[in-house]
Amino acid sequence: MLNRLTDTIIVAGHYGSGKTNLSLNLALRLRNEGKPVTLCDLDVVNPYFRTADFRPMAEEKGIHLIVPTFAGSNLDVPALTGELDARLGKGDCVIIDVGGDDDGAYALGRYAPKILQRPYTMLFVVNFFRYLTRTPEEAAPYLADIEAASRLSFTHIVNNSNLAGQTTRQDVEESIRKAKELSRLTGKPLLFTAVREDLAPSLPREDIFPVGVYVKTLWQE
Repeated sequence: MLNRLTDTIIVAGHYGSGKTNLSLNLALRLRNEGKPVTLCDLDVVNPYFRTADFRPMAEEKGIHLIVPTFAGSNLDVPALTGELDARLGKGDCVIIDVGGDDDGAYALGRYAPKILQRPYTMLFVVNFFRYLTRTPEEAAPYLADIEAASRLSFTHIVNNSNLAGQTTRQDVEESIRKAKELSRLTGKPLLFTAVREDLAPSLPREDIFPVGVYVKTLWQE
C-alpha cells in the first residue's frame, strides 16, 4: 500500500478532512521504516490545526519540520522560506500538508514547477462525515478545484471518513463504498482507508491504514 508512495507526497482536501493527522501518521510510519522524512506545514489558511503544533514530537522522532515563518504567533501570514525548494528531490521523503480547498492549494502552486520535475504522489483526503462532502457527488468538485489552483493532479484518493471516537465499523464500511464511487467519478484510484488504530483490527482488509489520533478538536479534549 505505502510502497506506491513516491518521495514527494502532497496531502490535500476539503477543510476538516483530517489532512494534518494523516500527514503526521504517514511521517511517523515512513520514519519508523528508516526513511529520512521532512514534513512541511503548507497550511497558511487555518491557524488552528497545524503540523507546526507538533514540533516536539517531530523532533523526538527525527522528522525534519518546515513551517510557515509566523506559525505559532498571532500573525497568520502565508510566508515560507526557500527550504522546501531545497529539500525537494534531495533524497528525503517530503510530505507536504496543504491548507483546505483551493484557497490552501494556491500556496502549493508556487512549488508546482519543481514538483513536476520528478514523480510525486498527491492524495485527495476525504471525510464523508464532513459538511459539504457527505456524498461522492459533493466531494468531486473540491478535488477539481484543488487541482486547478495548485496546477497539479491528484494521483490517489484517501478515505479518511470518521466521527472521531464515535466511528463504528459500519460507518467505515459505508464510507468505503462512497470512496469507491468517488474514485469512479473522478478516475482517481483509492489508495487506502485510514481507520483509528483501535478500530482497525475489526476491519481485516489490505486497504486499511491504521492511524493514531494526534490532532484533536476542542470537543474531543
